[in-house]
Amino acid sequence: MDNDGYFYVPDCKTHELRPWRIEDSCGRVVAGGHEQGDRLDQLNSSKYIFVDQNYLVYVSDENNHRVIKCIESATEGIVVAEGQNKENGLTQLSCSRGVIVDQLGTVYVADCDNYRVIGWPKDTKQGTVVVGGNNPAHG
Repeated sequence: MDNDGYFYVPDCKTHELRPWRIEDSCGRVVAGGHEQGDRLDQLNSSKYIFVDQNYLVYVSDENNHRVIKCIESATEGIVVAEGQNKENGLTQLSCSRGVIVDQLGTVYVADCDNYRVIGWPKDTKQGTVVVGGNNPAHG
């Protein structure tokens, strides 16, 4: 919930994200809403979100292997951490899930298929491994 009392609810069936207040009967779309896909105005299995102190919404777009930042009244999101080819390099994510952003703008994302958490400093094209990265078969 943000400071204005909104809960942000991802809808995996409609591939959109809406903020809601308890008294609302209809929320507005702040991300996605243009069917499932990989364009910057589309989402694909987005279950994890983070809202920062400036009300910027970060969406972990799981099946597109990326994290996008949504700015109010923008028509599409901005990629802030990207998967490219579903690999394990530092410029890639595979099955992005949970996401948080610190006060410096570093995006931390759970890179599930690579068993790690990656930190992407603001305005960079590459992340750094914060935790993990080991194959589970090797401990």
